[in-house]
Amino acid sequence: MSLTLSLYICVYACCRRHVPPLHVNAWPKLVLNKLLKKSMRSSCNFVADLPPDYSGCFYDSGECSSSSAPFKHGPDQETVRIFVSSWNVGGVEPPGDMDMGDWLNESKNPADIYVFGFQEVVPLNAGNVLGSENFKISTKWNGTIRSALEKIPSPTTVDHLPENASGDFRCVVSKQMVGIFISVWARSDLCRYIQHTNISCVGCGIMGCLRNKGSVSVRFLLHETSFCLVCSHLASGGREGDERHRNADAAWILSQSSFPHAGPHRNLPRKILDHDRVIWLGDLNYRIHLPDATIRSLVERRRWNVLLEYDQLKAELVEGRVFQGWQEGAIEFAPTYKYCPNSDVYHGWNQEIRTSRRFRAPAWCDRIIWFGEGLKQTQYERGESMLSDHRPVKAMFVAEVERCFRDSSEFNCMLRLV
Repeated sequence: MSLTLSLYICVYACCRRHVPPLHVNAWPKLVLNKLLKKSMRSSCNFVADLPPDYSGCFYDSGECSSSSAPFKHGPDQETVRIFVSSWNVGGVEPPGDMDMGDWLNESKNPADIYVFGFQEVVPLNAGNVLGSENFKISTKWNGTIRSALEKIPSPTTVDHLPENASGDFRCVVSKQMVGIFISVWARSDLCRYIQHTNISCVGCGIMGCLRNKGSVSVRFLLHETSFCLVCSHLASGGREGDERHRNADAAWILSQSSFPHAGPHRNLPRKILDHDRVIWLGDLNYRIHLPDATIRSLVERRRWNVLLEYDQLKAELVEGRVFQGWQEGAIEFAPTYKYCPNSDVYHGWNQEIRTSRRFRAPAWCDRIIWFGEGLKQTQYERGESMLSDHRPVKAMFVAEVERCFRDSSEFNCMLRLV
């Protein structure tokens, strides 16, 4: 199928110059969708520490909502701390001796849930985009994450956690789609209250089908509150007008991402914006709308506020052309893109490189934004790892969660974990 797709795309690219768009937009998209239908359907599978049929509850019934006993809602809400990280790793594998401990701040502010989003975990070449999925890299990243989380101290020394909280973490869901990879982890004692985990993959490549760009979204319920986490990689390009392609990608992801209702006894949200708490992370690729020399001068003087006045994402938000109603924390760190390999020097600050056609001006490509009430961001920073030409970003959130309780007679089955 990969060869067929390759030939088809080449023919499409050649013919598009000579055929009016009205004629090429219908049948090529239909054919490409048919060719990709089987592989896209397989993208529903994901990896987790919990059993495949695990619903998150510890009652006899398969679904928490299928019991006839009514829920008893507590008068107060619980708060959980959520760590969110995004990093475009440029196709570079994690080194064997990589230590993410400093990045997690595990000794200072441990979280209850950890969300790791990556872009370009594999190079975005034709073989990886059109070929079969290779999960070896995501497995390595999960191993690195697990090693870091195992070092988090016992929660008995942390004020915000209950006394009986467990210090070890389980992978709630982990999913790779070509270069996009998201991995969500939670404290073991919290896993029993997580249910209806599901994923939705959307490609934003050629004709909205190929998965070199796109998103992997995760949905789950924690107690009675629904969460949606969107890890994306939007259209690249630093030319004027390229922000419209990124806006279109975001709109396509919002329209095409969909989750199951999960049975007749619970009407779960299906679309991203229907969830109670939504966090979007990734390489959104928005640039700074200023001449390269001006950007370089302002970066050297660390004039972040001036640069942010011309940040494309903020401008599009203000004009209401994308992410209407979404929020982003104050950016008080240097642009995260683009660096020379294994260096803290921005690409193009060398005169020889700056004259290259591949020069990219510094920009805040890597972002974390959120939607909905009940979320408070307490931290928004960047890291300094030189693994790729991007620097990672991280945020800490405090999320309100509505608890629910059943009659004590309903607690007749113990939680089973792998």
